[in-house]
Amino acid sequence: MNEAAVLEIGRSAIWVVLQLAGPIMIAGLLIGLLIALFQALTTIQEITLTFVPKILVIFVALIIFLPFMMTTLIEFSQRLFGVIISIG
Repeated sequence: MNEAAVLEIGRSAIWVVLQLAGPIMIAGLLIGLLIALFQALTTIQEITLTFVPKILVIFVALIIFLPFMMTTLIEFSQRLFGVIISIG
């Protein structure tokens, strides 16, 4: 296995991590921005107000994006196992 193959596997792994975490992180970011905007407009400065909506939105996003995430992870694993088999 040469250096280029190792770098390609690393690059693919980083891309898969971004694909898996991206939708959940974006959902959390968007709900966080909406709650911050709501708090700024209404002058409600309750710290615990952000927790419940974020948890609910992230949970719903996990349910929605879980099939995509599993497919992506399974495809990457199969490619990685194929590379491992071809080396050995």
